[in-house]
Amino acid sequence: MPGWSRLWLALSLTASIPPAATAVAGEPDRATPGTSFSATERKAFMQPSDGLPFEQRMTFVLGRAIFEKLWVSSPSSTTASDGLGPLYNARSCLQCHRNNGRGLPPDAQGSTNRNGILLRLGVPGAGHASAQGVTPEPTYGTQLQTFATSGLAAEAQLRLTYRTHTVALSGGEQAELRQPVYQLVNPAYGALHPQTRLSPRLAPAMIGLGLLELIPEADILRREDADDRNGDGISGRANRVYHPDHDQPQLGRFGWKAGQPDLRLQNASALNTDIGISNPDYPRPSGDCTSAQPACLNAPNGNTAAQGGLEASAEMMAVLLFYTQHLAVPPRRNVQHPEVKAGERLFNETGCSQCHTPTQRTGPDPDRPALSNRSIQPYTDLLLHDMGAGLADHRPEFAANGREWRTPPLWGLGRHQAVSGERALLHDGRARTLTEAILWHGGEAGNAREQFRQLAPEQRNQLILFLESL
Repeated sequence: MPGWSRLWLALSLTASIPPAATAVAGEPDRATPGTSFSATERKAFMQPSDGLPFEQRMTFVLGRAIFEKLWVSSPSSTTASDGLGPLYNARSCLQCHRNNGRGLPPDAQGSTNRNGILLRLGVPGAGHASAQGVTPEPTYGTQLQTFATSGLAAEAQLRLTYRTHTVALSGGEQAELRQPVYQLVNPAYGALHPQTRLSPRLAPAMIGLGLLELIPEADILRREDADDRNGDGISGRANRVYHPDHDQPQLGRFGWKAGQPDLRLQNASALNTDIGISNPDYPRPSGDCTSAQPACLNAPNGNTAAQGGLEASAEMMAVLLFYTQHLAVPPRRNVQHPEVKAGERLFNETGCSQCHTPTQRTGPDPDRPALSNRSIQPYTDLLLHDMGAGLADHRPEFAANGREWRTPPLWGLGRHQAVSGERALLHDGRARTLTEAILWHGGEAGNAREQFRQLAPEQRNQLILFLESL
């Protein structure tokens, strides 16, 4: 890394290097790789992987500076931070991933301080075969941008309301479920295509992504059962997505529908689409702007020679990638508690573990020794599953249809509220509690949901305590 760039990055830091991490104490075969945290719970998702060599810790901190950077519009007095937008959803990665945790959906007042949810767009067509995996909405592209730089209009504002209904549980208990209703207010560039599909996506937690990236592809594909040959009602399948480095489809791992094959492209896509920053993989300085938005296409940009003709250079993207690959998973809590152990048994007996696969193993990577050959407990199979009509967005993405979602990892689940400020679960944050989240499961997970619903109240509580221990 050239000295001037490293110096600039170092001067841009707002926090010191975190204290050295130590190995997890207790049961090494049950605890997820991470650190014995001395940080507050709010910072639990911001720690480096244990075993990270000292000489790589500066790279981690430099990557954190990029992740937390507040981008500004062009032209500005610096070429290191300009290029925002022109249309965008956030000014930094951290604004959506609160403390590296999950985002939050808008509140009843539509607060702009809760911009952790994105609205993906698409229309029927053959977009699944394209580099984007969808057919973009003709005017607004693949994502609604709710902010704009000076002189331009944001695409629209997002208004969120809920319809509620109750679900009966055994023991005379009831749970209230919220069905989100999304409304686009003041669309600035004309009416949307009448067949537009709206897909809300909440920013997920950032922990453990480098570990998921190193799970061997063969191990993931071994769990596929697209035709449900074993008759258990579970038919997980892999998404196959575009990768610019290859001439054939690649396994999708990241995103709510496994629409990205690796973290490099996941980071690059988010930086370009969410913030409007050009980078080596997504070089358009206008981000998601379309031909129907000429003022956006012609707006000033931050592409400069100092950044390799882009707004975020290859060097910036490399340290950002290193940071997102090496965010640690905090250790489990209360593993030996009898109620937690009982809840784990129920988690397996009700069938939850058929998709939320408890244990995986990472493969070797000489460039990432801290992540290599690790036994991990992410509670995901990284496969697509039909989750039923209640959670459907009706927007295909590459091979994923409108009812399918990738099984999200559950590690860190018990800390989401402390990290993000409140609990907002599932792909759109509709569920306020773990019970609500489970009760929304349908399709392939319908049988597990019904078994949970019929558990005795004390057993349901045990299962929830187990999930809180993750």
